[in-house]
Amino acid sequence: LTKPIALKAIRKMLALKLLRKSFPSNAASLRHLSSFPVPRLFDYETVTSNLSVTDAIDSVENAFAALAKGNVEVPMPMHIGIKESDNSGPGDCHIKSGYVSGTPTFTVKLACVSFYKNIEQTLPPGSGIFIVVSAVTGAPLGIFQENRFMTDLRTGAAGAVAMKYCSNEYQTTVGFIGTGAIARNMARAAASIRTFEGVAYAFDGAEDFCTEMEAELGMPFKVVDSAKELCGKSDIIFTQTTAGNLVLEKDWLKESGVTIIASGSDQSTKQEIPNDVLAAGKYISDLTKQTSRVGELRGALQAGVMTESDVYAELGEIVNGEKPGREGNEIIVVDLTGTGAQDAAIGQVAWDKLGQK
Repeated sequence: LTKPIALKAIRKMLALKLLRKSFPSNAASLRHLSSFPVPRLFDYETVTSNLSVTDAIDSVENAFAALAKGNVEVPMPMHIGIKESDNSGPGDCHIKSGYVSGTPTFTVKLACVSFYKNIEQTLPPGSGIFIVVSAVTGAPLGIFQENRFMTDLRTGAAGAVAMKYCSNEYQTTVGFIGTGAIARNMARAAASIRTFEGVAYAFDGAEDFCTEMEAELGMPFKVVDSAKELCGKSDIIFTQTTAGNLVLEKDWLKESGVTIIASGSDQSTKQEIPNDVLAAGKYISDLTKQTSRVGELRGALQAGVMTESDVYAELGEIVNGEKPGREGNEIIVVDLTGTGAQDAAIGQVAWDKLGQK
């Protein structure tokens, strides 16, 4: 053995001997040592009444910056498909996790969606929990019954970050294709960046969305009759649909430049944005290794119209100033599939806000 390797082996041996001396050998004592306080449970009402999308924006922005620098541990998401049978489903379960280096907690999230049979029992089709864990001891600190509420908050916060860095102050008409819970958080988050006029299109719910958002944000919102009409009016377009079909066409977009912030695709079967739009300008991912598998990028790669080298940047690179965002009248697509970094960020925010009460 070389001297450095031999010294390393000796140190490891000494450390193991010290550990054996430090820990009692009998099982009862070890069980005592392994006792941690019971994790605190925060129910849905507590979570929803204490957290808002604006709470998450700074933390999520910092998480994207850290992610681009390689300072976030983000495993690939796990997906469990629940096929419909007499005893189950249909539905999907997504498990994501992340740790932002240097922060005192990490997060594991379980999100269940598309359990449509629940509606027959007057239950929502989606549910979920965040488990916030101490990065010091590895012990679970809190379980947040958020039923996708915190997921929607961190998605909205990512939309705010994308709008902040990938649009300019002259882009003041904002379109929303899809008007559910995520769209509401996108609108609230966008309002924290700048004042805008909102337009909305959806098969159902656009009227309620516009009425609620106009009253809440104090900005004008109006319903349009088609996605084509919306695209013709909008400088910034948020898409947040079930992504079963493409939601716009390249010819519909304003020639003065548009920023598209897409958050509907998070599975390999989903796509909102046409491949020619993705390839036409700056494609920006939240995390390329993820968008290439479950995001908008996947479709363009499979069609052969893009390669991963065509990715202009990850969002964190724009945040860090490594590459510019909007420079002129180009098309920009920001592909938000949702990362474990965002989950870690909102998990830390939730624990900081509620864990001390």
